[in-house]
Amino acid sequence: MIKDTIVNGCNNAPHRSLYNALGLTAEELQKPLIGIVCSYNEIVPGHMNLDKIAEAVKLGVAMAGGTPIMFPAIAVCDGIAMGHVGMKYSLVTRDLIADSTEAMVMAHGFDGLVMIPNCDKNVPGLLMASARLNIPTVFVSGGPMLAGRVGGKKTSLSSMFEAVGAYHAGKIDEEKLNEFECKTCPTCGSCSGMYTANSMNCLTEVLGMGLAGNGTIPAAYSARIQLAKHAGMQVMELVRKNIRPRDVMTAAAIRNAITADMALGCSTNSMLHLPAIANECGVEFSLDEVNKISERTPNLCHLAPAGPTYMEDLNEAGGVYAVLKQLEEKNLIDTSVMTCTGKTMHENIANAKNLDTDVIRTVENAFSQTGGIAALKGNLAPDGCVVKRSAVAPEMLVHEGPAKVFESEEAAIEAIYGGKIVAGDVVVIRYEGPAGGPGMREMLNPTSAIQGMGLGSSVALITDGRFSGATRGASIGHCSPEAAAGGPIAYVKDGDIISIDIPAYKIELKVSDEEMAKRRAEMPIKKKENITGYLKRYAAMVSSADKGAILNY
Repeated sequence: MIKDTIVNGCNNAPHRSLYNALGLTAEELQKPLIGIVCSYNEIVPGHMNLDKIAEAVKLGVAMAGGTPIMFPAIAVCDGIAMGHVGMKYSLVTRDLIADSTEAMVMAHGFDGLVMIPNCDKNVPGLLMASARLNIPTVFVSGGPMLAGRVGGKKTSLSSMFEAVGAYHAGKIDEEKLNEFECKTCPTCGSCSGMYTANSMNCLTEVLGMGLAGNGTIPAAYSARIQLAKHAGMQVMELVRKNIRPRDVMTAAAIRNAITADMALGCSTNSMLHLPAIANECGVEFSLDEVNKISERTPNLCHLAPAGPTYMEDLNEAGGVYAVLKQLEEKNLIDTSVMTCTGKTMHENIANAKNLDTDVIRTVENAFSQTGGIAALKGNLAPDGCVVKRSAVAPEMLVHEGPAKVFESEEAAIEAIYGGKIVAGDVVVIRYEGPAGGPGMREMLNPTSAIQGMGLGSSVALITDGRFSGATRGASIGHCSPEAAAGGPIAYVKDGDIISIDIPAYKIELKVSDEEMAKRRAEMPIKKKENITGYLKRYAAMVSSADKGAILNY
């Protein structure tokens, strides 16, 4: 216990003097010290309520006999960062969060941790830190946003971005666009569809690191405050039993997370974050394994942007546990794994029920008998690329067309809104990868522009960048190796024919090996100038997307 190494004894009198400066009593110092890692800030809608969550967690810890001590973690709002230089600073924060949390915990010493994240990189960053630190830990997020309402229909952030595309296409006027703007995001919380934040919060339950409802109870519900109190109480139980993150996030738990990802139809960003979390846990992860799991896992949910249901609907239907129960009944997951409840997953989900088969379909009536994400390989992406196939129009699952090549997201958006992209095209956006970006920007703006312009069922997009969980359509990201590393995507030319076969997990550039060798000799790899600060260091250290964009120290 921390009191034995930092608090007790004459030699630790200087430490106690500083604890006195914090106002801690001698009685508090004799209890387990629990770090409350809170990502509260006033710029991210998903984090503006985390001060209340933290206060509830602290009450729970104190009720169960511990001493809670809070410190912060940073977070970026991907929606606000979208479409400008700020997006270069989104993915890179995942490692800053993990590293800074490690530094705070190791410098000050804690007996246990409660992590309070909510949005996109914040959740995986803290999961990475928890695996690295390996002291008893529970997660409780801030919860999802309630869906908006426009014209009597539920909306989410992807609706907002697509409304901009519809405005440019002349399908809606400025007044309607303003209505979307005012009504799409009505409450605090992580955006209301199965985007990256909600994907990772749901997978935190599957990994065994969060209590039931962590991924789905809306931020605006008082049940979220109750959940936070229970998380504070539960970390004390983990401290007493010495149950640690690496006891929970085992290889079997990682496979369960991939399986649940397929059933839920999660964001493609999970294919960056799960490998990074697995790496911290010492567990191997490969895209080939992802396809094996996808082949046997039915896609049970079509939450926005794939369909008309939202996180609040999943919560009412029984939440993540109801999905896991159906997967267990078909022997698709290993429910013998330990969880932060101190019980096995089997015990946790024993009484779970699917309360709405329109939201969580039965296995027999699944949207498809294969999972929501597919990893494609071929001569354009020898190390793989990923697509959220559950959000792809059926007619685009197999597609072949001419490439329209762009060196940046901005250039592609200008061409889409300028009417230069037509049915059948394959938009290629390169030099947006982890090192080439640097920072691997999300491509929600161009994908939303394609949808808004009415091209979603006829145009594909391929990039070495990544996508928001709000992206839908034949949007293929994480193309590896990336252009900056000399990957084949660097040598694609306008008019080249690209063949996409998602059911067969194939992507091919129909250019001969001889022509590619000639292009490699003639087309130099482009280097971005004036990269400074953290981005310069990140670009020099980051791995390819297929390995999770982890930092190579």
